[in-house]
Amino acid sequence: MIFKGVGEGRPYPAHGYGPGDWGAVAPRQVRLADLVTTKRTLDLDALLDEHSTFYGDLFAHVVQWQGTLYLEDGLHRALRTALHGRPTLHARVLDLDAAAADEGGRSPR
Repeated sequence: MIFKGVGEGRPYPAHGYGPGDWGAVAPRQVRLADLVTTKRTLDLDALLDEHSTFYGDLFAHVVQWQGTLYLEDGLHRALRTALHGRPTLHARVLDLDAAAADEGGRSPR
């Protein structure tokens, strides 16, 4: 199994982060085996396109919620990483657990 789990949808609260906001989250390495996807399907053309990240963020977007890491954006990058035999992916990780604790239980933004 490549991922910890395959999900459908986002089980965590809306965080309000848009494409410009993610740039402020520093990337770090995340193990593929620790991720739960938020999509069950992918576009094979996008997976095989060598320029698929040309217009987007180079890093996957991951949300930590209730101790679980959810792959919000970057499924294609994660699968390409797995196909190359690498166990880790560079991702921007938005920690909603820490944000909720800092804000007294409210979701960020």
